[in-house]
Order: sequence, then C-alpha cells, then structure tokens
Amino acid sequence: MVPPCHVAAATCHGVLPRGPVGCDDERVQPYTGSDFYCDVALRDTAALDVVHEDERVLAYHHTRPFWDVHLVVVPKRHISSLTTATAADAEDLRALLVVVQQVARTVEERYGAACVETNLGAYQDSKHLHVHVHCGDVR
Repeated sequence: MVPPCHVAAATCHGVLPRGPVGCDDERVQPYTGSDFYCDVALRDTAALDVVHEDERVLAYHHTRPFWDVHLVVVPKRHISSLTTATAADAEDLRALLVVVQQVARTVEERYGAACVETNLGAYQDSKHLHVHVHCGDVR
C-alpha cells in the first residue's frame, strides 16, 4: 500500500489545493511523520478551509478529500487514538463529539446523508485522534 500524501503547508505558501491532487504535483510532498495534525495542520490553520475552531477542537475540509464531501474533526491536544484515550481526555473527547455532531448535522442537512468514522490501529495513518465526516462518491 502506498502511504497517503499530505499537502505540506510550507510548500503551498499558505494555500492548500482543494480536490484531488496527485503525489507528483509540485504542491505536494509525501508526509513521512506519524502525526500530521500536530506536525502540519494545527501549526498552520490559516492554510486550511476551517469550518470550526475553538480552544479544544479544529474541523476543516480534508486537504486530500477521498469523498465528494470530506471533513476532518481533530482535538487540538494530542490524543493518539480513540482506543488509547483515558479519563484525563474526557473534556477534549466531549468537545470533539459536540463538534463532530454539529459538522455531521450540517453535512446531513445539506446533502441528505453523512458518515462519521475514525480509523484505529494499522488503519490509522496519522497517530492523532481524528474523525472523518463525509458523504458522496469516492473520488
């Protein structure tokens, strides 16, 4: 399996391309770290198409959407995954779920459906809890 490419904000001069971008596109560099959200996304939120941001949670349109509509909701504080979260993460998890619900509700109202999912273990490319909210066809 080829690892996914993520847009590196520095290579885009603060502008992340929307829609599918090939790995050979000069605006994209393969991301080789283990936490895209702490390393890239949360460091330069101005480069993202943000739909929600508060002190605990960031939600934005995915920089490399896999579906027609594809958003990501992520806690700002590092939590490795849903299955490693502890009682100490309760406030961040509550805040995350509130935003996931709001984003999913908006997608469902606008497009008639929404899927909410998170990846775990080997399926989780970025080792930072994140929730995908999406609908539509695979791109």
